[in-house]
Amino acid sequence: MGGFLENLKKAQQLLQVEAAKMQEELGRTDIEGFSSDESVRVVFSGNQEPRSIDITQAAIDQGPEKLNALVAEAMKDAHSNSVAEMKSKLGGLAAKMGVPGGGGLPGM
Repeated sequence: MGGFLENLKKAQQLLQVEAAKMQEELGRTDIEGFSSDESVRVVFSGNQEPRSIDITQAAIDQGPEKLNALVAEAMKDAHSNSVAEMKSKLGGLAAKMGVPGGGGLPGM
């Protein structure tokens, strides 16, 4: 029984190290999102933190209401892309740890 618990502790430590590496990598990753007409670009980190926004003059010229909608579209796209990247990384981590089927992670 002692060997099992020791192996479990080692696996837990390895998981913590790998998860920290993954979080660091995601934090350094830029994920873009665009409005439907590509006049607004939003950049999120792989951890879903907003980083920057670029708005073209064409977007501004459409007026405040349309600009608001374009920014919202780009933010939703960037967030969705960032979540997909995080899920992909989590699935890779689960596979690396030998957890079948993505480890039962939500959405996987």
